[in-house]
Amino acid sequence: MSVVALSATQLARVQRRTVLTLSLGQVLGGIAFGATVSLGALLAADISGDDALSGLATASVTLGAALCAIPLARLAARVGRRRALTLGNLFALVGIVVVILAASLRVFPLLLVGIVMIGAGNAGNLQSRFAATDLAAPTHRGRDLSIVVWATTIGGVAGPLLLGPGEIVGEMIGMPPQTGSYAFSFVAQCAALVLYLVALRPDPLLTAQRLATAATAATGTAVADRPRIARYAIFAIAGSHVVMASVMAMTPVHLSHMAHGAHGMAPTPADVSALVGITIALHVGGMYALSPLFGILADRWGRLRVVLLGQVLLGGALAFAVFANDREWGVIVALILLGLGWSAATVAGAALLTEASAPELRTRRQGRSDSLMSLSAAAGAVLAGVVLANFQYAGLGVAASVIVVAIVALSPLAVQRAARVGAPVT
Repeated sequence: MSVVALSATQLARVQRRTVLTLSLGQVLGGIAFGATVSLGALLAADISGDDALSGLATASVTLGAALCAIPLARLAARVGRRRALTLGNLFALVGIVVVILAASLRVFPLLLVGIVMIGAGNAGNLQSRFAATDLAAPTHRGRDLSIVVWATTIGGVAGPLLLGPGEIVGEMIGMPPQTGSYAFSFVAQCAALVLYLVALRPDPLLTAQRLATAATAATGTAVADRPRIARYAIFAIAGSHVVMASVMAMTPVHLSHMAHGAHGMAPTPADVSALVGITIALHVGGMYALSPLFGILADRWGRLRVVLLGQVLLGGALAFAVFANDREWGVIVALILLGLGWSAATVAGAALLTEASAPELRTRRQGRSDSLMSLSAAAGAVLAGVVLANFQYAGLGVAASVIVVAIVALSPLAVQRAARVGAPVT
């Protein structure tokens, strides 16, 4: 049956299958991301011999996502989400192999190349949340998007928690130290690639484009474009991601320093890895576990209100980072709140961006949003390493708070513009 002839029931069935497929893909793809978030800074500091360079790991993974976000979005617009997501998985697979090789040879530039490739794969993971909105009904757009974001919880939490078992497996098969969990990541990425090739049919973006073209031809009207609201949504998403990524990137190094200062003798690498793994796992859980709640709130309360809720949570995280950074529980609470704030702002901001953009501009703006988000976070991660080295963890929290204030201060512009064009205030 032609896609333009799909009934409402058939369309809903296709959307449910699409969300399920994307969610399973996020579970598998999140494992490599979670492992890289946990190990990247430690591997970079160990191989380079300089803590100030540890931020280059997170900078590299976000740089890879930034470089591929727009090309993958353009590819999706031409040939569909399925092929774009599959290409992202191939990038991640190559990156995993390069990281393991770099750790074995102890070549720092090669390590960064591998992490950049993993970041390129993460660009596909980010695109999945927009893919969930392609065929979603407007009243459930936030919910469907958030379900796919939530699915990353399993892989993202499993990645850090696999550090310990990964070291055991890695030692058994002769992998370099601190890279064993990448063996699990490689298998998961292969499974995600096969899943998208087989199950993501019909392609949600191509189907949505054909339906939109048919609807415009039948009614003679097109969806209104609201560029100012779209620009604010892009800024809010990017800014929230910078705050999250910069603080999170330096947390493993900060916890390592805390562990060395809290004991009479130096802690073992296993002790440090366990502390970092648990903390990052809780952080990643905060990023994704409650995303369905934020999606439902965005559908009911409005997108902008939930974006601002995210800033409140981010502000609370930074307060703990400034005033309780010398206690393990304080850092853990900061990282959980940091994840929750990111989740609220990202889910609601992505829905706001989609709805503020005309169908023919959505994919382009979504790719631009992901690219700017990742580029900003890459720069923030590099600067975070310098700030940590010179002003410690508390100084990093103070610096990040400036972005939160800016997102809140600029929010009235989006509301005023929405009211001026007669659109619902979101």
